[in-house]
Amino acid sequence: MKFNTLNKSWKEYKPEYRNLFRLGLPVLVTQIGIIVVNFADTIMVGGYGTDELAAAAFVNSLFVIATVMQIGFASGMTPIIGALFSRKERREAGIAMRGGLQVNLIVSLCFTAIMGIIYFFLDCFGQSAEIMPLVRTYYLIVLATLLPMAVFNCCQQSANGMTDTATPMWMILCANVVNIAGNYVLIYGKLGFPELGLTGAGISTLTARYLGMTGMVLFLFFSKRYRCYFKESADCTPEETGTIRRQVWTTSYPIMIQSGIECFLWSFGTIVSGWFGKIQLASYQVVNTISQLGFMTYMSFGIATSIRVANFTGLRDMNGVRRITSAGLRLNILLATIASTIFIFGGSHLISVFTPDPDVVAVAITLLPPMVLYQYADAYQLTYVNALRGTSNVKPLLWISIVSYLVVGIPLLLFLAKVISLGNLGVYYSFSGALIVASFLLRKTFFKVRV
Repeated sequence: MKFNTLNKSWKEYKPEYRNLFRLGLPVLVTQIGIIVVNFADTIMVGGYGTDELAAAAFVNSLFVIATVMQIGFASGMTPIIGALFSRKERREAGIAMRGGLQVNLIVSLCFTAIMGIIYFFLDCFGQSAEIMPLVRTYYLIVLATLLPMAVFNCCQQSANGMTDTATPMWMILCANVVNIAGNYVLIYGKLGFPELGLTGAGISTLTARYLGMTGMVLFLFFSKRYRCYFKESADCTPEETGTIRRQVWTTSYPIMIQSGIECFLWSFGTIVSGWFGKIQLASYQVVNTISQLGFMTYMSFGIATSIRVANFTGLRDMNGVRRITSAGLRLNILLATIASTIFIFGGSHLISVFTPDPDVVAVAITLLPPMVLYQYADAYQLTYVNALRGTSNVKPLLWISIVSYLVVGIPLLLFLAKVISLGNLGVYYSFSGALIVASFLLRKTFFKVRV
């Protein structure tokens, strides 16, 4: 009887696993490409100097909030486009792509202005004075990358909604090659280029992001696959565009805020780690980079789940929504087990790859147990948060993120890091508590959804 039940379950879920792999693998390759670039940045900058590594960690911790919020806002395009695509409403999908791009540009300009103002208050964050000259130059370069990232993200999510996850993958991989090559010649001054250190890393990132944006826009607007959507929507009225802009905003801003609040906890952890010195800050950066191996993997199949949920939502198939979410959760739990095994047995070797500084290595190794601890909660919450995004029922994400990451996460982080003096080790243990609360609330909310 048990075997028959398992066999029936496998037959029921087999098509969903196949669809998740078809959609998720290109996203995973894309995410691996991003991880490789982050690894290369950390290795090259860390090999150049500990001050440069600490400066990069601080600047990236500030920009990661704006970056993640832009990605979160753009991901609001997936349920809208996905639902229209499943119903074969090409004109409406074209209007949504046009209006969505306009809204994403406006949001990105706002983030650029906000981060530009923060530049004048960098001395107020309590970081080591010796790294501040490096911080200021690198900060301005990263500031210039927000706009091309927003355009690329919007185009990527539009393609994802139409079940095309391969095109963004190739664009990002090409940009990553440029980024890594640029790092090599500009950080260390190879092939006749000047030795620019951390500034060189920033310039290569800026160049790669503009190239990725240009390639994605050209493909989306002029390829045979997508040209029909823009052609059929060329006669759209200002009223139609205005309506879709409001729909994009209504769907996207809760995801943006939820993503930003979650990311704020990790960025606040970077700032708190910096209170204990550059060694704790640099070690936090190294382990954060390694932990992306798990996060990006769960996110990849979470995105695939979101795409399929959006398609089923467009068809008003609630059984399909729950079936694909269950399949996505099982897959992510398996991946969390694999990632945890890698971190347990290979974590110390990975850390040694990123930095030759023995003090940084010693502190970073102590962060591996709490980093492994939160893998399952992270995989769980990423599955359900993406499933909710796919249904467009996104407003509950606001209060869930506030409770989990601000009400629970921040006080727990400060208590463990400062009150009982665990430093960045306490920072990492606090993440598990916040993610467990988020997982429970997201699952409970998901099963109340009706499409």
